Amino acid sequence: MKFIDLKKQQEKIRKSLDTRIKNVLDSGQYILGEEVDLIEKRLSSFSGSKYSIGCSNGTDALMLALMALEIGPGDGVITVPFTYIATLESIASVGATPILVDVYDSTFNMNPDLIEKSIKKSNLKVKAIMPVDLFGLPARYRVINQIAKKYNLKVIGDAAQSFGASIKDKKVGTFSDITTTSFFPAKPLGCYGDGGAVFTDSTQLKDIIKSLRVHGKGIDKYDNVNIGMNSRLDTIQTSILLEKLNIFNEEIILRNKIADLYRKNLAHLPIICQKIPKNYKSVYAQFSILFENKKMRDKAQIDLKDNNIPSVVYYRIPGHLQTGYRYLNYLKGDFPISENLSERILSLPMHPYLKKEEVKKVSKVIELSISKS
Repeated sequence: MKFIDLKKQQEKIRKSLDTRIKNVLDSGQYILGEEVDLIEKRLSSFSGSKYSIGCSNGTDALMLALMALEIGPGDGVITVPFTYIATLESIASVGATPILVDVYDSTFNMNPDLIEKSIKKSNLKVKAIMPVDLFGLPARYRVINQIAKKYNLKVIGDAAQSFGASIKDKKVGTFSDITTTSFFPAKPLGCYGDGGAVFTDSTQLKDIIKSLRVHGKGIDKYDNVNIGMNSRLDTIQTSILLEKLNIFNEEIILRNKIADLYRKNLAHLPIICQKIPKNYKSVYAQFSILFENKKMRDKAQIDLKDNNIPSVVYYRIPGHLQTGYRYLNYLKGDFPISENLSERILSLPMHPYLKKEEVKKVSKVIELSISKS
């Protein structure tokens, strides 16, 4: 059993993938070729965002968003500790400071009730809020945007795991001033290398981000009007994304069906599944559950491994306790929910081609593990 089975997906679209890749090889346009223009248009059409700008990876996408908003030294960006470290890393990399607020123990996403207190107590110039759509579920953007408007802040949605998700009839890419995503292979929409994208409805921000991704170029790459970076999306990866986008809606439906199967098979056990609020739709980048305690979680992971079932702890160490971020001066106990989640959470195999029998097997192993705890 695979944690994420890219091979099965590839078998489904291999012939058309080969054709697209061959077309790129024949064209000789390996960086920002015509396929990049096409994927940007299709991503905008899919998400409902006015503009999408392809870039090298999801971390660069976050940095491009921060740079476009002129966020840097002396500025603060509110985000969460329970996330992949790239969220904090991008803020620190532009010279700004992550200001952390805890998450809900139900959705695992940012708790907006904690934002205003953090703004008021900070001695930094708070410029933005960066919610994270963890495991494919959008954060509470309506409430977050209201707070941002009150304090004249920008909102950058870290949608590395949630592209394709929705709230009511709106999709990720339209909930904030800027949204970023990742096309890392393990993501719901991923390429076979690295890639990312930035989404915005602002023409001004679009123009700045397009400049920043190519060394701050002006009329061409030898006319540099901004201090930028090298973050161009390569054309072969784009050709792969184009083909995968053709089956993406179908795969989102399959992911949700598999998640429903997990919930049904695990419902009688003393575990908690990530809560999906009413009118929210996740793309289930991961299917993550909470055990009663760390001991029970660790035993279940060992038992799964003994049955050749992969599982992963996302995330074992919250951002504020990572060695590289001790300079922020947060202490153990400052974010009790994030710390507790790190000790109890486990992500199970999740991909569109997971079989019903495999879900049952995973669930049965967990049931037996808990019964022997």
